[in-house]
Amino acid sequence: MSNRLYKDDMNIFEKILSCITFFLDALYRVLIEYSKIVLLVIIAIVSAEVVARKFVGKSIFWADEVSLFLIIWMAFIAMAIGVEKHLHIAIEMFTNKLPKKAQMILDKIICATTFFFGFVLFVYGIRLVSSTMSSTLPATQWPSGLEYLMMPVGGFFIMYFTLIEFFGLQKYRHHDFDLKEDIEARKAAEAAAAEENKTVQEAK
Repeated sequence: MSNRLYKDDMNIFEKILSCITFFLDALYRVLIEYSKIVLLVIIAIVSAEVVARKFVGKSIFWADEVSLFLIIWMAFIAMAIGVEKHLHIAIEMFTNKLPKKAQMILDKIICATTFFFGFVLFVYGIRLVSSTMSSTLPATQWPSGLEYLMMPVGGFFIMYFTLIEFFGLQKYRHHDFDLKEDIEARKAAEAAAAEENKTVQEAK
């Protein structure tokens, strides 16, 4: 790569697409690192609450509310991570018996369905955040809308990853931000996909 945004041999459309994915992949990596911090904070708050109740005899009045707040955030972030890494539940007992072409069509249908799910999260998440911003949480007095802020964010990235998968645009993604473990897992997945494509071509 001559730079981190795009390759020199790309046409103008590909360069624009590569720049867009660069920005979204960078934002997603920030979200991943942020989710790790959130998980540590949840563990710290819950642990502190247990210690306070056990040894002090008093509870931290905001602990339950904040931990639930962060768990909701983690849930929507985890949905996007699951879609990107193909960790969602799949029953392959019947699909593996289908012809390769039928499997490819079924994969497209699954992508479209997942995209619709992300779209619903995105649109109605924005509405939910907007409609609850005027109310406050009882303990922290934070705006209630913040509790659902990750709902449209998770929905957006679900749509992003399903579009990449549906149109086969993986080559435009930027994995410069990935950790070593992520890169190795991605290479293994790409090798498996290449082998599957080879099998499909041979079957034709």
